[in-house]
Amino acid sequence: MRSDRDEILQAVSAAVLAVTRHLSVREVLQVIVRSAQRLLDARYAALGVPDEDGSFAEFVAEGLTDKQWDAIGPLPRQHGMLGAMLRDAAPVRLPDLREDHRFEWWPKAHPVMKDFLGVPILDGDEVLGIIFLANKRAEGGFTREDQDLLTLFAAHAAIALTNAMLYERGRELAMLEERNRMARELHDAVTQKLFSLRLTAQAAATMLESDPGRAAAELQRVQRLAGEALSELRAVIVELRPAELDRHGLAETLRKHVRLLDRLHPTRVTFGCDTLPPLDSAVEVAVLRFAQEALHNALRHAGAAEVSVRLVSEGGKLVLSVADDGRGFEQAESRGLGLISMGDRAESVGGVMTVETASGRGTTVRMEVGV
Repeated sequence: MRSDRDEILQAVSAAVLAVTRHLSVREVLQVIVRSAQRLLDARYAALGVPDEDGSFAEFVAEGLTDKQWDAIGPLPRQHGMLGAMLRDAAPVRLPDLREDHRFEWWPKAHPVMKDFLGVPILDGDEVLGIIFLANKRAEGGFTREDQDLLTLFAAHAAIALTNAMLYERGRELAMLEERNRMARELHDAVTQKLFSLRLTAQAAATMLESDPGRAAAELQRVQRLAGEALSELRAVIVELRPAELDRHGLAETLRKHVRLLDRLHPTRVTFGCDTLPPLDSAVEVAVLRFAQEALHNALRHAGAAEVSVRLVSEGGKLVLSVADDGRGFEQAESRGLGLISMGDRAESVGGVMTVETASGRGTTVRMEVGV
């Protein structure tokens, strides 16, 4: 008995140490879930961190494939058993989740879960999240000892999760200070360039008739100054990359953005992604902004029932596609859709944009860039 307890405590210690080696919140959540699943021999494990809008700011799970996730659809809401656990902040252990009065429903593609064990992750009285397991592999379901172990693990995980949250908040504050500094520098540098541009252009205009040669030289200087200003703007834009990219990377940032849009709009918005190679910072920013503009166009103008976003790596290229089943458009209508700026964004990182559309046949916008 003593050796069994020592083995369990060593497993908990190893899991908690693994958690503390990770500083990003999402990494911490993933390690917590995987460790709990392994410690308690469960088929499924998940952890959700609630937000203030009735959903989850973060939700990670083990036991599901990416294909199953895509079929299940958007993140769960704070209803049913998940909502009850957030409200009650108490452990729940059930032989069959489906027979409990707090269970409501799950999506059609959701796997069937029977025996269930869930505990809150607490920081004092505050519920940081909930962790739950389902379908214990061994016969008999989850035991009281399993509940005690998961509660112990959740208490240690709360420390690691709190540390990770504090670390990320500190990083965000530091990034905000840096961005404010860069904004001031941008204002000074670009304002000077634009002021020089204006004076040079005015000088060129006054010389056009009297001294065409000098006017041409001044116009060349205008062109050079404009190029320098554009380069500085692009450099700062790359530095001012969204904080989410640093926290989660391109694929997860775009996945979260799509899930948010899916909740906010009647149009169904889906996201699919393959494993991506390491990406240049400028490419990540350009692809994210391109996708956001394309999604904005589709949701605002297309009248679509469904919009799908795909991000894949194929043939040495990163390919983003945003496709809708809406009304499409004619070439004359494209000026108001920001396609020129989207094309410029793609070209700024050596990529290309293509648009396939026809009136009544939907639209597919693609961005391809070498990686």
